[in-house]
Amino acid sequence: MQNTLLLVDGSSYLYRAFHAMPDLRNPQGEPTGAIYGMINMLRRLRSDYPAAYMACVFDAKGKTFRDDLYPEYKAQRAPMPDDLRLQIEPIHQVVAAMGWPILMVEGVEADDVIGTLAVAATRQNMKTVVSTGDKDLAQLVNSQVTLINTMSNEIMDEPGVLAKFGVPPARIIDYLTLIGDTVDNVPGVTKCGPKTAVKWLTEYDSLDGIMANADKIKGVVGDNLRAALDWLPQGRVLITVKTDCDLSAHYQDIQHSLIAKPESKEDMMTFFSRYGFKTWLRELSGDATAGATPLKSVSVAGAATPANSPVQGGLFQEEENATVIEKNYELVLTEAALDAWLARIQQASLTAFDTETTSLEPMHAQLVGLSLCCEAGHACYIPVAHQYADAPAQLKRELVLEKLRPWLEDASKAKVGQNLKYDSHVLANHGIQLRGIAHDTLLESYVFESHKSHDMDSLALRHLGKKTISFEEVCGKGASQIGFDQVELQRATDYAAEDADITLQLHQAMWPEIAPDARLLKVYHDIELPTSVVLQKIERNGVRIDPALLAAQSHEIGIRLLELEQNAYALAGQPFNLNSPKQLGEIFFGKLSLPVVKKTPSGAPSTDEEVLQKLAEDYPLPKILLEYRGLAKLKSTYTDKLPKMVNPATGRVHTNYAQAVAVTGRLASNDPNLQNIPVRTAEGRRIREAFIASPGHIIMSADYSQIELRIMAHISGDASLLKAFADGEDVHRATAAEIFGVTPAEVSNEQRRYAKVINFGLIYGMSAFGLAGNLGIERAAAQSYIDKYFQRYPGVAQYMADTRTKAKAHGYVETVFGRRLWLPEINSPNGPRRQGAERAAINAPMQGTAADLIKLAMIAVQNWLEQEKLQTRMIMQVHDELVLEVADAEVDLVRQKLPELMANVATLDVPLLAEVGVGNNWEEAH
Repeated sequence: MQNTLLLVDGSSYLYRAFHAMPDLRNPQGEPTGAIYGMINMLRRLRSDYPAAYMACVFDAKGKTFRDDLYPEYKAQRAPMPDDLRLQIEPIHQVVAAMGWPILMVEGVEADDVIGTLAVAATRQNMKTVVSTGDKDLAQLVNSQVTLINTMSNEIMDEPGVLAKFGVPPARIIDYLTLIGDTVDNVPGVTKCGPKTAVKWLTEYDSLDGIMANADKIKGVVGDNLRAALDWLPQGRVLITVKTDCDLSAHYQDIQHSLIAKPESKEDMMTFFSRYGFKTWLRELSGDATAGATPLKSVSVAGAATPANSPVQGGLFQEEENATVIEKNYELVLTEAALDAWLARIQQASLTAFDTETTSLEPMHAQLVGLSLCCEAGHACYIPVAHQYADAPAQLKRELVLEKLRPWLEDASKAKVGQNLKYDSHVLANHGIQLRGIAHDTLLESYVFESHKSHDMDSLALRHLGKKTISFEEVCGKGASQIGFDQVELQRATDYAAEDADITLQLHQAMWPEIAPDARLLKVYHDIELPTSVVLQKIERNGVRIDPALLAAQSHEIGIRLLELEQNAYALAGQPFNLNSPKQLGEIFFGKLSLPVVKKTPSGAPSTDEEVLQKLAEDYPLPKILLEYRGLAKLKSTYTDKLPKMVNPATGRVHTNYAQAVAVTGRLASNDPNLQNIPVRTAEGRRIREAFIASPGHIIMSADYSQIELRIMAHISGDASLLKAFADGEDVHRATAAEIFGVTPAEVSNEQRRYAKVINFGLIYGMSAFGLAGNLGIERAAAQSYIDKYFQRYPGVAQYMADTRTKAKAHGYVETVFGRRLWLPEINSPNGPRRQGAERAAINAPMQGTAADLIKLAMIAVQNWLEQEKLQTRMIMQVHDELVLEVADAEVDLVRQKLPELMANVATLDVPLLAEVGVGNNWEEAH
């Protein structure tokens, strides 16, 4: 794109970056979210739209000519947030350091400078790409000018403007004048929305045509148009982007600044160090080219600017170093080409590997093609099952897999991928066991920055400054989406080879962040990587269910739902839709005059779960609705759905464990979710009765006992808590004895219940208000209990205070093993968000350490099962519990060994205890 001018509406993107990012801060507590967003956006732009000339245009300080024309212009716009104001100057600094010229012209807006430059470029037969989120700039679009929005991936050329607004670019000024601009406080015609504006412009061609025919437009909107006739010409002036700004005073700056320049490494390193961007700093200091777009010398011929241009002379001068991307992606269609790649990966120290398939469901997915990369920028795609019309001949899948099998199953051949658990399933579907998983970029990202997105597109943008080809760009979306086997081979190669290439580059960018840190390295290498391998085996094992039992339960629940429905009708005095918040509100607060507990954002009385819980204490209808909702969810989510999810090939249900979701390190089960089956109701517990063992086996459950309380004792070092666990005491009874000043033998059941709520509540950062609500007591009494608790357990109080301080200083807390639990809102100026982060800071180390322990237990148990060559299989992991299907002949051995393995995965200052149960089904095993 050597004959292209790339312009960024910096003022628009300041706000968008600020509001799109969480409240990020550097170690000094300074806000950095908008800075981070701007850097990413500009890197992505430069990668996606390489251009010989470019500029980032900001609004200058002070009034513009529009303020003189209309004093109310932008009068309703809220003042710039203080946290954004603090980031303006740093943004200007880093934009300049990145090689982006900065333009600010007094007396006009950034839009006017952009318009003037775009017109000048068009006169020189150059193309202009404008990056903005401002719809006003659509008026500039023509055959030479295109708008892009990097945040929404929207591209607007002439057809795009017509499709979005219903009018061509030449009519955007008229369109906006009619509907007005609430952001800039420019009135339009009252009650004239987009549809009406398009209708009028279609009928009368232009704003002048509409004004000339105003008397013909009937109704209230016609009256409103006639009332606005005197205003509309002035509104049009305010809406119109100036394209003839006098930039002559800035000519020398512009002439030299619009030429694209490379980043200043020295300035960028200084900036990244100052504002705490450690990943980018390491990237620059370790390798000057890491994560940066490669530059190639390009000669650009300048053209003369017409004499009537507001900028005299040649605006766009000849220069080298325009940004281009060089890739070498090979489509492998012959056995000779495949053999050449086999030789290459056999010699490589590390190879990125990826699969393209027929399905995202791992147990059903069939291979469509594979991609390989062992040198950044050089990758291949090996298609094996593309079957669109006229698709070229491809190598047989069986041939490719047999040739690759020795390498795929060789543990000494190091491989890296993005979520290799999925690829392992795909290969297993074809009889191949993937070995040699040395790295997984999904897990590297999760360990390094658990609070961020870990999909490849996000990672590439964040760490490499590159926008990758999305799946939707290749296959479409919605009802029109095609399977990957229908994608044209060259397009498939661009997408699939890029996946392998980017994966390798991501590893090269993230690995230096993890490897030098012994604690992060332990979490990644000793916990997350082996856990992924174990999870793949658990998922393939699946769990057997009893469809007939679930069908019977579903029938019983259905009968009970009908009964509850009739009872609800009787209490309401009329039939109504139990799932309609609107009808429920009318009955609750209209007909029955129940008290309003809280309101929705729109001001209507709320009928959410919290409100129903509160009202159910005093009124029967809310209580019935709670039971109805709970049973309806059980029926739809489990008793009806689980039998339909049995894999016909295995006769079992296979969940998927998402490993890189929860910031704390916990796993998330989905499709189906086996971790959230409610167990507080009899109906919920009965669902677990349908999880059964195969003939000749029983179900065994092993659960860590009071694991988070034990971790609290270890982390806080509180002497009383440590002693209670060391002596094997009932810790809730011991706590009650401490708080109520009695001996353990004198503790009543009610006192023990209070102590249990306090024990668990405080490790979740519960306040006196929350504790009072849980116990049903006055807030002052709850505060008294908390005060007594901390008097008896001063180590816990000190831990909480120290944790808050550390979290604010570092932005994260850590588990016992070194997992970083990031808290983006810990220094937020928003009080509720900050307080929520402080509560999370207290609990996260305990919940995160518990997650680490259960993962270590899974690894230890799986290793033992394989070493002993047992028939027993791990079939589920549910929070702090492991569920196994144990062969009858191995029950005694596994029952003895399982708690021993789980207790010895780590040495803490308190003993770890795992309790084991067995039964013919999961519920019996508890």
